[in-house]
Parts: sequence; structure tokens; C-alpha cells
Amino acid sequence: MPIPKPIRCIALALLLALALGHPALADDIRPSDPAVYVPEASGELVLGKDPLLVDASNASQGYVMAQYTGTAAKAVVMLTGPDAVAYKYFLPPSDNFVPLPLTAGSGEYAVDGYENVQGSTYATLFKDDLDVALESDFLPYLYPNQYVMFDPDTRAVALAAEMASGADSDLAAVERIYRYVIDNVTYDSEKAATVTGGYLPTVDDTLDTCTGICFDYAALTTAMLRSQAIPTRLEIGYAGSIYHSWISVYVNDVGWIDKLIEFSGDGWTRMDPTFASNGNSSEAILKYIGDGSNYALQYLH
Repeated sequence: MPIPKPIRCIALALLLALALGHPALADDIRPSDPAVYVPEASGELVLGKDPLLVDASNASQGYVMAQYTGTAAKAVVMLTGPDAVAYKYFLPPSDNFVPLPLTAGSGEYAVDGYENVQGSTYATLFKDDLDVALESDFLPYLYPNQYVMFDPDTRAVALAAEMASGADSDLAAVERIYRYVIDNVTYDSEKAATVTGGYLPTVDDTLDTCTGICFDYAALTTAMLRSQAIPTRLEIGYAGSIYHSWISVYVNDVGWIDKLIEFSGDGWTRMDPTFASNGNSSEAILKYIGDGSNYALQYLH
């Protein structure tokens, strides 16, 4: 399965050269300049009706754009793809479109729009279908979206380029960025105890405060890696009985890696920024997060 531009492919000759001990080639195989994919609402294919619109013009790129301009407190776009998982995205009134990912891949999507009436009551605004044929399965995990917002001017993008500078492979860039996050961001227990439903991370705020909850850790790491053209999935579900967020990445010549960073000789330890930081990478924590049975995935973003 090809990775779309601008992701760099590593030629076999360069891999062999590195394996034979030619570090001078390292800078040639992994540029660290930001490669930010910018979503657009081009108006060529629009579902719904005022005050809730879903621009599906670029669905082949792995996203749709949604905008709510009504007077209610919020609206909801529900996307149900071929995996039959219903994703609900809450939208406050805004003049701007928000990117929503098509993480179920290619296939038929139900696109439903609702407007908040009061409390937890919603009125149906529209129901549509959308046939999606992705240009690449990696695209939903390269673009920003409502859960992982960033653009070329986001400070986390510049920091990712700085952290990845000099890395001789995507995996080395992943480890540097991961290490930066777990070494510099402290878990915010008070925020975790008081956060309300509908909370969305702001990656630069996490950088400014150097604190966050699991969602903040995962969103910041995901934004930094995606800006380095490394496909990254932000995954939400349960770690034991705790609602939690973690990430998986795609590395050339390796594939999707759910367990990585700490290599013990018999497997990769799951890359979970929150637990690794909060547990100071202790042996017990690493053993726990290395066991995939402790994780129950619900949503991908």
C-alpha cells in the first residue's frame, strides 16, 4: 500500500548503506522539514443544509469539513462508516469549517446532522449517504482534525522539526518526539478530575503549560508526528477500567506499530505517552503498557 506524498520512501540501497555503517548518508534519508497537510472546504460537494453543512469535496483525502452557523448551543455531525462505528462530532456555532476524519477507510458512510434543542435533546436536520474511495488509507492519519488540530504555524510543528532534525529514520524521529513529550509534560491530576464532556485539546496550550491529561499527551504527540509526515492514529478507549487515549504509528518497512519505543529483545513496548511519563518509565508501568490485553479500543481519530 503506497504512502502518499510528501512522505519519503527509503530506498533499499540507502538502508543497506546504513546497515553497513555509513552514517554520512543519514541526513539524506530523512528530511525534518514540516510536511503539514492542510484540509480545505472547496464547495464542490456539500451535504446537509443551513445551518449545518458538511463539505465532502475532499473525502478521498480522508476527511470532510463541517460547519454549524445556527443559534443553538451546538450541533452534531454523526459519521457511521463501513465499520459500523458511529462517531459523533459536536460543533458550536462558528464561521469556520472543522475537519472531521474518515477513519473507517473506504466505503459507504452515513452522514447525519442534528441540532441541539435543549439539554440532551436534538432535532434531525438531515440524513445523507457518502461513498468514499480514499487515495490512501494513511491520509486520515496525516491531516489535522477536530481532535488533533494543528497548521503550519502551530508551534508544535516547529518543535517537531527541531526534535526530528538529524534523525536517520522515521522510527528515530518517533522516539525523539515521544521522549520530548514524556520528559517535558506532567500529568495534570486536577484537570483530569474536573474536565467536562466535549473537551478538546489545544496542542500549543499543552506546550505552554507543560501539563495535560492523557488526551492532551496523545493529541500533542500525534500532531507533532503527523507534521513530520508520519501516519499516526490517536486511539481512544479503556486502559483497564480507565477511559484513556494512546497512539499508534506507521513506519516505513515496519508497518503499523502499536507497541514501540522500549525494546527489550522480545517485543516493542506500547507507546503510551501518559503512562510512560506518569510512571517515569518504571519497569512495572512498561510491563503494563506492553500488554495489549490491557487496552480496549473504541475510537480512532
